[in-house]
This record gives sequence, C-alpha cells and structure tokens, in this order.
Amino acid sequence: MKVLANDGISDEGVVLLKEEGFEVSTTNVPQDQLIDAINNEGYDALLVRSATQVRSDLIDACPNLKLIGRGGVGMDNIDVEYARSKGIHVINTPGASSQSVAELVMGSLFSLSRSTFHANRVMHEKGHTEFKSLKKQYAKGQELRGKTLGIVGFGRIGQSLASYALGCGMKVKAVDLFVKDAVIPIKIDGHGTVMIPIEPVDSLNEIIHQLDYISIHVPKQSDGSPVIGEDEFRAMKKGVILANAARGGVIDEDGLLDALEKGIVRAVSLDVFENEPTPRKDLLSNERISTTPHIGAATSEAQTRIGLELAEQIISLLK
Repeated sequence: MKVLANDGISDEGVVLLKEEGFEVSTTNVPQDQLIDAINNEGYDALLVRSATQVRSDLIDACPNLKLIGRGGVGMDNIDVEYARSKGIHVINTPGASSQSVAELVMGSLFSLSRSTFHANRVMHEKGHTEFKSLKKQYAKGQELRGKTLGIVGFGRIGQSLASYALGCGMKVKAVDLFVKDAVIPIKIDGHGTVMIPIEPVDSLNEIIHQLDYISIHVPKQSDGSPVIGEDEFRAMKKGVILANAARGGVIDEDGLLDALEKGIVRAVSLDVFENEPTPRKDLLSNERISTTPHIGAATSEAQTRIGLELAEQIISLLK
C-alpha cells in the first residue's frame, strides 16, 4: 500500500510504515495537482497537516483513497463526516502535541507578563542609546503566581497547560461543554505526583470577569463565529492577557485590535491567524501582540510522536 505524507511525517513514522511494507512518499504535491497525483500514483492513504485541504471534491475524485490522516488535533481542513460517509478512515493525533503546545503558551504568558517579547525587538534598535528610558518603560511587569488563568477548551492540550500553570502557582478555571470534571497531575521528578481536581463550567461568561489570563484551546467553530468577540471583550477584566494557539478565527481580530487600543487587553500572543498563511499586517506590527507562525506542535518530540501515532493507526486500519 502507498502513503502520501503531503505535509511531511517524521523519519520515525516513515521507518515504522516501511517496516510493515508500506511505500511512503514525503514529496509535497501542490493543492491543484493533488487529485492527479493520488490517482496516477495509486495512493491508498493521504496524510496532511494544516496546509493541505481535503474537501469533498478531492474525496469524490479519488475513489481508491482509503484513509485520510491529520498530523495534529484540529481537522477543519478536512471534510471529515463526508469522507467517513464514503467509507474512508479519518484519523488524527490528538495527544501527540499537547505538551509542546502547552509549553509554547506557558512561555508566551511569561513573555507577555514581562514584555520581554517587545523589549527584544526594541533593544536591538535603541538599547545602546536609550537604556535607562527602556528600563523605566518595562518597570510594570507582573508575576504569574497568584493570578487566575482561564482555559477555554479543556481537552488534552488545555489540561496539559493547566498542569504547568498550577505548578507555577496560578489559579486555574476551565470552560468546556463536554468535560465535566478532570484531575490534573502535577509531576515532580523524584518526588511523585500531586493530583488537582478541576470542574469546568459550561460558559466563559460565567468566569470571564475573574480572569487575569485567557488561553484558547477549541477548534474553529462550524458557523465561523468567534469564541471571543465583542460581548466577551466587553465583559473582560481590564488588563487581561490573552493567548491563542488553537485556530485563527476563534478570536475576533477586529475586536482584539479595538480591545488593545482601549486597554481592555494588555497584550496577546497569537500563534494562529484567520488568514493563514497571509496574516494581517496590522496584527503582525502591533507592539502589544507577540506573534509566531503556527509553531505550537513544532518540537522534535511532538513530531516524533505524531509520526509514530499516525503510522500505528495506518498499520492497524489498513494492513
């Protein structure tokens, strides 16, 4: 059987598949040539990340396709139910990148709280002539310990983030429609594990006025509406810090810029954008927005786990 990993797969995943007799190609095929490549080369499985789109037209045009795999969590670039209605297996790797995304967010919260992301930009240009004034400018940082973090979406990534935040002495409140209770393990190497129970609420509006920090970990909504929009910005505590490492569009970008201008939002970290791969320039240039190019899962450890998890599922389902 033949597998096209169009957006790549770790070497470990390739080795495991080849050991089980699969042919694997990691050559990236442009979107407009993908249907022909799948049919002409006889691929049985198509693996993607967030770049390649797998819509109903491709599914209909590739009748021999048996499996579609997403290396990561969100599958909004795949017509999942349509594919499954055609008898195609659709898989993802929901647990493989949880720790990596959580660590990126945690690092962003530290950086935003002390404005180190902004200081790093400015010091290159002005540090040698305006050192004292810059020191005064960044004198109003804040500590994370004792602050309240709201985690919107309390699946694997949200719970992994909670373990880091609790370990730093933060208070954690969670929002989730499906997870009703969770026990968060805080592992201390050589000293065992402490278990902390958390009961998520159904609505962000119940707790939003209490939150010093908010991190979003939900998929893009099916109707396209933002999870944080005009009403949520209006209800926030002034000076809140936000992070979005989930999907572009879950925070209303126009509303975010307005909230930053009004001082409702102190700073924000964006790893994802509504118009990827061409995000708005006014977001990228805003001095209170720390930006990264969708790298939540971009660690060697996460990529190894993603590749192995995909390979194991393919072997189980197709061999």
